[in-house]
Amino acid sequence: MSLKKIKWYIRYYAQYFPFTINSLLCIIAAYLGYRMLYSPASETEPEPFRPFIILMGKLVFWFVLVLIAASVLSTIVSWLYYLWLKKHRESTLQLEFTTTNVNGKRNKLYMDAMLSGAKRPLLGFVKGRLFYDDLEMTDKFSLLSNKRTEKSFWPFAITGRSRVTLPDIKEYQVKGGFVYFQDMLHIFSLAALQPVKAQFYQPPVLKTREDAEVSPKKTEETDIRIDQLRRVDGEHLNYKDFESGDDVRRIVWKIYAKNRELVVRIPERFEPFASHLYFYASFYAKDSSAWLTTDYMKEMLNYYKNHIWTIYDTLANKEWAMRYIPDQSFNIPDNLDDKQHASRVISNSTWHNDKGLMEYFDPKQGTVLCISSLTDTQELSNILEQCNETTVVYYVKLSQAFKHFVAWNWFKRLIFIPPNDRLNKLRTKWIFSPMRFKIGKREKEIEAILKMSSVTYATL
Repeated sequence: MSLKKIKWYIRYYAQYFPFTINSLLCIIAAYLGYRMLYSPASETEPEPFRPFIILMGKLVFWFVLVLIAASVLSTIVSWLYYLWLKKHRESTLQLEFTTTNVNGKRNKLYMDAMLSGAKRPLLGFVKGRLFYDDLEMTDKFSLLSNKRTEKSFWPFAITGRSRVTLPDIKEYQVKGGFVYFQDMLHIFSLAALQPVKAQFYQPPVLKTREDAEVSPKKTEETDIRIDQLRRVDGEHLNYKDFESGDDVRRIVWKIYAKNRELVVRIPERFEPFASHLYFYASFYAKDSSAWLTTDYMKEMLNYYKNHIWTIYDTLANKEWAMRYIPDQSFNIPDNLDDKQHASRVISNSTWHNDKGLMEYFDPKQGTVLCISSLTDTQELSNILEQCNETTVVYYVKLSQAFKHFVAWNWFKRLIFIPPNDRLNKLRTKWIFSPMRFKIGKREKEIEAILKMSSVTYATL
């Protein structure tokens, strides 16, 4: 068993430990209060108002103890009642995940949770926690609101809405959860395992918008005119049945010799229409598979996804209809609109080394191509030879994900408490990482290739 799994098991079973740091603090406070109120009075310094002050202090002391005891007792009763409901399958935890767009700038993921049948403790709290994928747990979320029917005073469920913030932009699988019953001072936290299965995805967020003049190459509808004529291939594999008036010089004699059918080639034609902008984003990484699972690559993937989503969202606000062409296969619901579908595709995409740029991108119909610092330089050079200025390439420099002022960052770590997140920890180590030099060298090669090509490009 790996060390990571041992740590997870310890953390998992520690959820059943009922005491918290508040338990120790309350015991110390109660002991000090009792010593102060019931210690013998000093005979050398008599104080006339001391007995009255001591009496009032004792009244407050015992009132607080009774209130805390009532809250603790109510917590135990609510916890036992919930266990009884769960045993008889009369209580379930229902989850609903929604994505909101705030001021058109940022996607945020919220979770609406409802625990049916459970009762909140007196002046206490009910919280939950989910564990997802294999060895990960979310932060605790609160269930604070009582849900009632229109004609009933007694609540039939408790609900809560909370923001979900997880480290990676991807789809998560919920494997189960815990429900915690806590008293008013969080002295006790009584946990119960709650079976629950769900899935949700962390959406990408918008960064600084990068705009460019783009024009579609694909004609599916003749509703939108363009400024210049586009070359359009014939349909049905560029062949059609021979008809009276067709040029006999375009007859495909090989097909006639094989099937005894007269077919002719359809010549290329020029149309002043184009309706769909085809959007390509390559997640191909020309690196060893061992590198693809490191924390550096995970942060680079999040950085890349956010920029891809920003580019897509910017172009989707134009008059063109967008067609996102993924380089991986996903099972995504059909009832989503184009932007929701693209958001799910981007979130679910991962680094891979299966489909290279030559196999993925079609220069004849692709207008926008997004590439990263992990792109194969040889394939990029070959594909750009088939493109012209109408192809727009967005180049995302992944090393920018760890960009920071080294001296200032180290100074903050010495003076202030830094954020406890993966990105901040990686930034301090990035300057010494061997990956930094390898990616930096490839980024210079990609920039040189783009400058020598005829495409329109932007570096992010």
